Amino acid sequence: MQCHITLRQLATFVAVADLGSVTQASKHISLSQAAASMSLQDLEHQLGTRLFDRHGKRLMLNEHGRRFYPHAKATLEGALEAETLFQQQLTCHLRIGASTTIGGYLLPERLAVFLAAEPESRLELKVENTERIVESLCDFSVDVGFVEGPVQHPDIDVRPWREDELVLIAAPSHPLASQSHPSVEELASARWILREQGSGTRRMLEHLIGPWLGSPRQLLEVSDAEAIKGCVIAGAGITCVSRIMVRNELAQGLLCILPSPSGPLKRQLYRVIHKDKQPTRGLGRFLDFCESPN
Repeated sequence: MQCHITLRQLATFVAVADLGSVTQASKHISLSQAAASMSLQDLEHQLGTRLFDRHGKRLMLNEHGRRFYPHAKATLEGALEAETLFQQQLTCHLRIGASTTIGGYLLPERLAVFLAAEPESRLELKVENTERIVESLCDFSVDVGFVEGPVQHPDIDVRPWREDELVLIAAPSHPLASQSHPSVEELASARWILREQGSGTRRMLEHLIGPWLGSPRQLLEVSDAEAIKGCVIAGAGITCVSRIMVRNELAQGLLCILPSPSGPLKRQLYRVIHKDKQPTRGLGRFLDFCESPN
């Protein structure tokens, strides 16, 4: 079966989709503007449909373009892998999205192990809250994401990844730290330091401890995990975080654990990927690695 679509056409299409104009795309892929325009026109002719709508000076993907984009991207990535097929090391270039706790405390160690096994690989880690990671998956600016909260989006494939232990923490000087079993009322009356709205951790906490905590009467919202720890250490309030996030501070005596009224707190972490994403062999190897128990 003969294919009339060329890699140049696909590269032009992806560049225009990413940059929003033929002029910018032509510079990015080292073609003249006329050649880039002709390449895009030829591609649309081959497919028998337009792929872009014009909004002012920008070209925006239409429904057909959005559907075609992941296939074009995967084909280009596959061609790049084919060029390195017979090299001693098969390299991969992956863009990984992770929500704050995972990106800051769980993934770094695993990325280091993966790079030790495949030192020629190039990895980019983007750390943002769950909503931002989903947006990045939808515009294909990241290849795979790891998030702390459940995701409900029609275009995103969500799979359980790891289980995480959560702990209530306070500074040793906090009034609740001296009590063996603080009551629900005392916990609810304390100032809570929580992530911003849109954070997977925030949504998870509202679901997990909301039934007994309700809406905190005193609330301090902080968008950075390290800043949350700093506020708690300073005695500004209490919070609930992943144990791995505060293991060093607990060992140093800077923080202490408060008993949870509902017993041990667990949450599910998730691996997320766009349903239309066509995994390259490099991404497949990385996903297999992340699913391994160690």
